[in-house]
Amino acid sequence: MCQAQEQYGGCGWPQGRPRVGCAQKCMKCKEASPVLVIRVGDAFCKACFREYFVHKFRAMLGKNRAIYPGEKVLLALSGGPASSSMLRQVQEGLSRETAKKLRFIPGIIYIDEGAVCGQSLAERAETLLQMETILQASGFPYHLAHLEEVFDLPSSILQHVPHNPAGPKNSYKEAVEGFIRQQRQEEGGGPSLPERHIQEKLAEFCMQDVARTEGLATVQTEQLIQLFGSVKTLTAKEELLQTLRNHLILHTARAQGYSKVMMGDSCTRLAVKLLTNLSLGRGASLAMDTGFSDDRHGDVVVVRPMREYAAKEIAFYNHLFGVPTVFTPALDTKALEKASIHRVIERFLYGLQAEFPSTVSTVYRTGEKLSATPGDAGLAPGATEPERCLLCSCALDTNVEDGSALQAILVSEQLSQQRLPAASPAGRGCCQGAEEQRGCCTNTTAPGADARADFLPLLCYGCRLTIKDMTCLESLPLYIRSEAERRKRRALMKLEIQEFLLEDEAVNPGES
Repeated sequence: MCQAQEQYGGCGWPQGRPRVGCAQKCMKCKEASPVLVIRVGDAFCKACFREYFVHKFRAMLGKNRAIYPGEKVLLALSGGPASSSMLRQVQEGLSRETAKKLRFIPGIIYIDEGAVCGQSLAERAETLLQMETILQASGFPYHLAHLEEVFDLPSSILQHVPHNPAGPKNSYKEAVEGFIRQQRQEEGGGPSLPERHIQEKLAEFCMQDVARTEGLATVQTEQLIQLFGSVKTLTAKEELLQTLRNHLILHTARAQGYSKVMMGDSCTRLAVKLLTNLSLGRGASLAMDTGFSDDRHGDVVVVRPMREYAAKEIAFYNHLFGVPTVFTPALDTKALEKASIHRVIERFLYGLQAEFPSTVSTVYRTGEKLSATPGDAGLAPGATEPERCLLCSCALDTNVEDGSALQAILVSEQLSQQRLPAASPAGRGCCQGAEEQRGCCTNTTAPGADARADFLPLLCYGCRLTIKDMTCLESLPLYIRSEAERRKRRALMKLEIQEFLLEDEAVNPGES
């Protein structure tokens, strides 16, 4: 692969990039002077760039037809450029002046992660105040949550819920026509259906979530700090943070009746995520982690409408049209360049992108060709539900045949962990018959190894790496440990009654 700062013998170093001259005009309207260049030769004026940006967002939603009219959609807002730009697109799409209005009912969630990112109580309170100002200005119902709330989640959040059978039964076109027909019947002066729902939700919304910010220095905050303190590497900390964040968003969506969740992942972020997940052994779930739609949870579907935007386009849009953003430090803020796999991949891609502008788009387009595995794409009639990872809810990728790469890795790990006992003159252990005691030198079982060994079979390969970097599993939230115990008991029960179960015999396609 090409690398930045690398000299090629056959051709010279690329000349300076073409600059926008005073005589150049906008590539779309051919009249106004351009204010920015998105790609080489793609110069836009301010008005045409706004039209281009808005059209791309609408086209992404219209092409996939994943959100039906009247559905409740939860917008995951972090305060960063991509999610803030996504909120602005939804605001403009629901305004009265828009020609083709969006037809879903939005809500917003913001999760305060300051406890694990090194923020003080004063800094967290200031960040929450800034975010609350943005959320109130949006006019949508919003939910403020703290990462500490994961210790109060029920274990049912880790259970896969089938798609709602009472969902939209008509086609997308029929649903849109019925929604428009209903809107025309209500044009007697009252607000439209989405606006009326929004007003009702705003009327019902209270500031109970905001009042809880005063009690941040609680036992849950200490438990959260202890949890991340038990993780040895920054890579595992970032993976654990993303998992807990997704669980909290999923719980809020289910509790408040949202059937869709919008994430603000941009094209640049997804390209980094694709290579990062490959490096972390999450290749089996790449299609869901980077695709437009992610239905691993069943009843709540995650969509990514910002996946066609590069980080440069989002930054220009926010700057030109005054989209407010809030900077919040992350786990890797002020970290070394090679502190985690995420940082290494990000630095690598950004370095190539600076010299070869098509790097991010090439990686992103490659990821678009991925499709979900049969276990994730949906079940055939009469098929059994596949086993899912305890943490990420993806289909387990560890049920592989002997001789696979995963089996080779597991065998290598087992062999590397074995130690040869020291030989004594009497031919017995150094502890003289105390081999069965835990303190004997021939007993290499570390404290907590049994609990970890029972926990790992419930996880996919990527989540296993995260758990292996933890020094203590007792610091995990109770809902994770409770669900793990439930699954282990269920597996033992199934093993006991296995000989009494009737299994469907596989029928070959040629047999009648």
